[in-house]
Amino acid sequence: MTVKSYLPPLRAVQVFEAVGRLGSVGGAAQELGVTPGAISQQLKVLEEHLSIKLINKDGRRTAISDEALAYHKLISEGFDRLRMAHKVVERAKMGADLKVSGLPTLLLKWLNPLLHDFQSQLNDVPLRLEATHLEPDPDMPVDMFRLTYGSVAQRFPHARMLFTDRCFPACAPAFLEKHPGARTPEGLLGLPLIEIDWGPAYNAVPRWADWFASQGMPDAKFKTVAVHSLSSSALEAAAGGQGVVLAQRSFARFDLELGRLVRLSDHYLPMPLPYYVCWGETTLDQPKAREFLNWLMTICQKLATEA
Repeated sequence: MTVKSYLPPLRAVQVFEAVGRLGSVGGAAQELGVTPGAISQQLKVLEEHLSIKLINKDGRRTAISDEALAYHKLISEGFDRLRMAHKVVERAKMGADLKVSGLPTLLLKWLNPLLHDFQSQLNDVPLRLEATHLEPDPDMPVDMFRLTYGSVAQRFPHARMLFTDRCFPACAPAFLEKHPGARTPEGLLGLPLIEIDWGPAYNAVPRWADWFASQGMPDAKFKTVAVHSLSSSALEAAAGGQGVVLAQRSFARFDLELGRLVRLSDHYLPMPLPYYVCWGETTLDQPKAREFLNWLMTICQKLATEA
């Protein structure tokens, strides 16, 4: 059996995509606004065109045949693209939200305190922030940016480096008043230290053992009072007087300016990889998206001169 070289009727392909996605003829009929008989007729048209069996039925259960699975997967990707294109048009007519997805602490402690400067430029375009560790699909929605860390940025169609961070010890002013020795590596050894552990995928991110090694104390024995998976919660613990944290400058910047935290050393450890802003193929089709990216890069340049 051979497949005809010309394309089948688009309506028949649309019907097959809906049946396979929804798992029933009735569901496809309801979505497409036709009768189940019309669905069956279009499936027959496509089967005759492709010369393969498309659907297996077992009672009320409808399943794609093994030989049609790859075909359905590819056409589903095509219809997903068509639906995305439709959303692009609708959002352009309605005035789309500008969505920024990012690692939770990166949004909370770095971006959010800076946004007042940009929001005055948005006018009636809402800015939506989504804090999540889950990386979005590389083919991101048209209205989305992703703020992330490290090599994961390479997955996306476009990425630009924001900054490379640095780490140093910090604590609450009241804690330092009680423990003035915290300003020296030797003095830190007997104090409660707050650890940050992002998990095995980020084992190169500096931790307290790395800090002491950089100070010529590779075998230092120190006391960890708590381990946090989120940098933001570790910073809050330190600001609350629970101990000393190895803080990232970008995340601790406003807490330092507000006096909630005190930097204990001029020495620092660089983060092994930069932070990035990522976006999809059509994101910058929106004028507000271009404005946001330009603003973001300007902010990063300004902060770099203050470092």
